Amino acid sequence: MVALLVTAAALNWYCGKNAKPEARTEYAGLSPDARYVGMQTCMGCHSGVHTTFIHTGMGSSFESATKKKSAANFEGHPVVYDQHRDFYYHPYWEGDSLCFLEYRMEGADTVYSQRKKINFIVGSGQHTNSHLWQENGYVFQAPLTFYTQRDQWDLPPGFENGNNSRFGRIIGQECMNCHNAYPDFVAGSENKFNTVKNGIDCERCHGPGSIHVAEKSSGILVDTSKYIDYSIVNPAKLPLDLQLDLCQRCHIQGNAIVQPGKSFFDFKPGMRLSEVMDVYMPLYDGSDDEHIMASHAERLRMSKCFLVSRAKVDLASSKQKLRPYQDALTCVTCHNPHVSVKETGVSHFNTTCANCHSDKSKPAITCKLSMEDRLQKQDNCVGCHMPLNNTTDIPHVSVHDHRIAVHLEKKESAAVKKFAGINCINNPNPSRRSMAEAYINYAEKFGMGVELLDSALKYLPPVTNPGSDADLLISVFYLRKDWSKVLIAAIDLEKKLPALSAYDTRNAWTAYRVGEASEQLEDQASALKWYGMASELAPLNPQFKNKYAGSLLNNNQSAAALRIFEELTREHPYFAPAYSNYGYLLLTLKNDPSGAKRNYDKALALDPDYTSAVLNKAGLYLLRGDSKSALLILRKHLPHASDKEEIQGLIQRIEKGI
Repeated sequence: MVALLVTAAALNWYCGKNAKPEARTEYAGLSPDARYVGMQTCMGCHSGVHTTFIHTGMGSSFESATKKKSAANFEGHPVVYDQHRDFYYHPYWEGDSLCFLEYRMEGADTVYSQRKKINFIVGSGQHTNSHLWQENGYVFQAPLTFYTQRDQWDLPPGFENGNNSRFGRIIGQECMNCHNAYPDFVAGSENKFNTVKNGIDCERCHGPGSIHVAEKSSGILVDTSKYIDYSIVNPAKLPLDLQLDLCQRCHIQGNAIVQPGKSFFDFKPGMRLSEVMDVYMPLYDGSDDEHIMASHAERLRMSKCFLVSRAKVDLASSKQKLRPYQDALTCVTCHNPHVSVKETGVSHFNTTCANCHSDKSKPAITCKLSMEDRLQKQDNCVGCHMPLNNTTDIPHVSVHDHRIAVHLEKKESAAVKKFAGINCINNPNPSRRSMAEAYINYAEKFGMGVELLDSALKYLPPVTNPGSDADLLISVFYLRKDWSKVLIAAIDLEKKLPALSAYDTRNAWTAYRVGEASEQLEDQASALKWYGMASELAPLNPQFKNKYAGSLLNNNQSAAALRIFEELTREHPYFAPAYSNYGYLLLTLKNDPSGAKRNYDKALALDPDYTSAVLNKAGLYLLRGDSKSALLILRKHLPHASDKEEIQGLIQRIEKGI
């Protein structure tokens, strides 16, 4: 490591020397030989930049959960109540450990509680602190967020209105890759990491630095006042379209469709974002002023300032310019990524506006406010033309709207937003497959309604001739619960489902869906084959393993099923279904009622509303002749049961002695 580092003094001396430009015309970081070297290596020469960068939103985006990192207010014993799921949440410090307590009350009695230690805090604290917990390497989001602008604890975005997934929302590649430096991801999982880093680092914007460090260490230098140094990406010197794509990688949060054969790890500075993914946003009539939190690049593209300046720029000629952004409005026109926006000050942004919108004889001639109004508003261009608005996706958070415009005062309106389609933000010509997958995602992941599946089908071949789009057709008919068509699309698919890249589980999900369709149609042998394939393609997905073990049981392979459930409880100690199923097999195969009860209790300690565990435990009580205890656990579960009629019917049968 020492050999790779160049001292700051040496770097300063060399920068003063005249040097010839490199012969290279493409960035070294795009080479397959380039490797990430880590922020500590970069800091060896760029300590000044590092000192300011670590205080930016990016630099402080992700850290271990410490009192120093937390921006939250713990005074007054804050408690958040989810009325839909009937859970209370209390954040507190236990020594130096941040803990969340989930509990349920009946009158004055606590009838359930679970404590989770929080491992990581996400967010700089300018808007929020979200919280992650980790067990056995698997990372999940916890059900509490602190909203710093409101000084308020509440459920995280997406957990509201009955959608509280408690401690079960996985933090996978997409989440981790935008909120942090690249982690060491475990292939075959959805959310397991060997290691995670602390904060977005230098190489997320500058690209892998190994070749750059090696060249500078060996004295290969470039006079950057005259030439572009292609050994490392300087985003300010990227052509305008590639510069925007770099920022858009994380600053257009939308429906990301990864290109076939690619993963979220594949994008590097200097690439077109569309080489790796297409990002979609829904369009609504009559909602011009609404925006989500991470919509900066999308909203900027709508601005007249952006459109007019962009029209004056020859994109081809900008590729060789040292500072192409000076010819047009881009993100770095206003933002220095190495300096916190909190330290930048409003005057900087207003000066940037004035640089374009001023005349030497008439200051700020485009402003139509009276001088009195301007003075009252302190001549704050940003305050009027980039107003601070509430975001539609994150409660209790306001951000500046990056659609620079003359924003009219909002009027109360009872008009209902009308869905008008979807738009690919970063690619004007997405493939038909990409469009179809985007519509499927909106139905499946974003809950926008299964009617969008009709739109997906318009971009797909007929189910009788699925070709390479069989996986998407399977997704459509799986979501429609049209099991027979799932199997039609899956004909001859088995040999076409190899493992993809180490980070891609799409084929595993396809196999799982075919297995589910087979099971629904009572073809247990076929279900076993497909569940086994899903489990082989993604061996660290507990849902796949759980289904595979259940299918083994249905195919009279009880001993194999028992081994898998035992493995599941070791690898995924947070996964309630594994304990419930393992307990059931201990009872039925091993005649071990105490082991069964122990595992049922573990399942219910993780999820007190897990119906299968409740039914299994009630069955154990009935087997012992203890109908009183069986009725007690069923009645306790009834208010929280997803199928109340089933539980009520069982209670009535027990009461009647049936």
